[in-house]
Amino acid sequence: MPMPSRSLPRAAALLAAVTLLTGLATPAQADTTSQRQRDFAAAAAEFGVPENILLGVSYLESRWDFNGGTPSTAAGYGPMHLTDVREAGVATSHHDEGTEDPRGDDARPALHPQAGPATPPQGLETVDEAAQLTGQNAETLRTDPTQNIRGGAALLAKYHAGQSGWYDAVARYSGSTGDAAQTFADEVFDTIKTGVARTTDDGQQVSLAASPDVKTPQRAQNPADVECPRTVACESVPAPYQELPNDDYGNHDLADRPVSQKIDHIVIHDTEGYWDSVLKLAQDPTYVSWHYTIRSNDGLIAQHVPTKDVAWHAGNWYVNAKSIGIEHEGFAAKGTWYTEAMYRSSSKLVGYLARKYDIPLDRAHIIGHDNVPGTVPSTIAGMHWDPGPYWDWSHYFDLLGAPLGGFGLPNSSLVTINPDFAKNQPIFTGCDTAGTPCAPRGSEAVVLHSEPNDASPLLKDVGLHPDGSPSTMAVSDVGSRVATGQRYAVAEVRGDWTAIWYLGQKGWFHNPRQASVAKPAIGLVVTPKPGLATIPVYGRAYPEPEAYPANVTVQAITPLPYTLSAGQKYSSAGTVGSEYYSATTFDVADHVVVKGKLKYVQIQFGHRIAFVKADDVRFLPAF
Repeated sequence: MPMPSRSLPRAAALLAAVTLLTGLATPAQADTTSQRQRDFAAAAAEFGVPENILLGVSYLESRWDFNGGTPSTAAGYGPMHLTDVREAGVATSHHDEGTEDPRGDDARPALHPQAGPATPPQGLETVDEAAQLTGQNAETLRTDPTQNIRGGAALLAKYHAGQSGWYDAVARYSGSTGDAAQTFADEVFDTIKTGVARTTDDGQQVSLAASPDVKTPQRAQNPADVECPRTVACESVPAPYQELPNDDYGNHDLADRPVSQKIDHIVIHDTEGYWDSVLKLAQDPTYVSWHYTIRSNDGLIAQHVPTKDVAWHAGNWYVNAKSIGIEHEGFAAKGTWYTEAMYRSSSKLVGYLARKYDIPLDRAHIIGHDNVPGTVPSTIAGMHWDPGPYWDWSHYFDLLGAPLGGFGLPNSSLVTINPDFAKNQPIFTGCDTAGTPCAPRGSEAVVLHSEPNDASPLLKDVGLHPDGSPSTMAVSDVGSRVATGQRYAVAEVRGDWTAIWYLGQKGWFHNPRQASVAKPAIGLVVTPKPGLATIPVYGRAYPEPEAYPANVTVQAITPLPYTLSAGQKYSSAGTVGSEYYSATTFDVADHVVVKGKLKYVQIQFGHRIAFVKADDVRFLPAF
């Protein structure tokens, strides 16, 4: 395979190396925003690595970002993702992130299986190898971007020694083997082919020139028993459908979707555990289930449950029955960041599934676990809140080919939340057990206030805080924040502050014209029909009692503890039919999909979606 050419002449590369080692700088190099570009050139020259290879690998790991010195979900630090699990620490289990029953079906006993400790995989210590090669200590390699890039270049040079080409060295850098390593290398070389340029999270301008003639080996096809696009590495790790003692069974339900029920949502989760431990849980018949898991360091996908079947993953049975759940190796509570390899693999999978099942590529249908509503008042506080405020929804939708925001007219009565991820850095608490402020870093979340000023209290969420106290800045508290890509109806504008309707209140956020965090949108909003002072809001769209056959227990239509009053408006995601999938026994012959005449409208009510009865609202255009 041809080796990509160096993007700098040898003289320029040597000058860059001298600059790094001596500290001398030419006038043209005085611009500090191009320092990282020079660091890549210098490290490439020092260790004999083609600069575009070094840039491509770093982009697939971190997009050249520093991420405030915090570790990734795979314990990787800095632009080159040098791994150090000793420093990153071992995260806790998924159940520390909420107390929900993942199945979320009132017709069955609550399910609260214990995950056990999260065990990190072996080999997450490339920082030690880089330290031996560069003479720098581990702390410096983690915290100094320049030395971090040197460490990554040294590793690539070592991996290249004795190899047939740079492709194999890049594959080895992924930390994986087989198809997963090859897919990582494919993504790196695809990036080199197309080129890319961006400003990093710490203001560095970095570019990689396109090299369209680069060629890569042809990767083997995925196994026939997985539902994945050909452009990702995918393996089958089946979840068991198994009968258990005491008329119990696990760990999912067989179905015939989309024939039996349309799939409306794809739910993005993080695992709160490491890959090996999580895959063992997926194969435990007494545990819960999800459809796919994606590995952090290389984007490898494992499919556990066929998409036609219903997994127990979202804490809301209505959502479970009509969604696909995808877990991403990561830890929302630790405030870690997600690798580019994972984002790319996930977006390819979601794009494939969305096309297959005709799921709209918007934030009303591609949702986080943190956007799934509680089923009834008592379950709201225990709902999970992953993947957390550090998942980059804007970049994710760029990869999906469905960019967020910017489609409405100025002063539209509907807005799409879309802050600059790198510059938007709300300071949350609770990323460690001590409750200290989380490290400042880019976030997709925008915090709401009760008045148009930063000193005012946050909004109240009576579901999360029944005592009536305001929401908090805890990383787990979604009661007063909106997420990138979500759409809300504008309630009022005062100067640089915008208020939206949110959980029956006006929620204010700073939205100056020169640095806006919300973009005008086009769509439909709903408001109570004339004559209705308030209308109920629901966490699921269940049928009317008359729709149930005699052998199926009627499910209560229970409103959530919020108020949607006359004059308030909420973004509509469209009308949905009422359904309940009755599946309480191991025998599939007993399973029934109950469909009613009642119609609901999915709305963006707070941080989480919700449902209102179609007969209670009227639709209004917003543009």
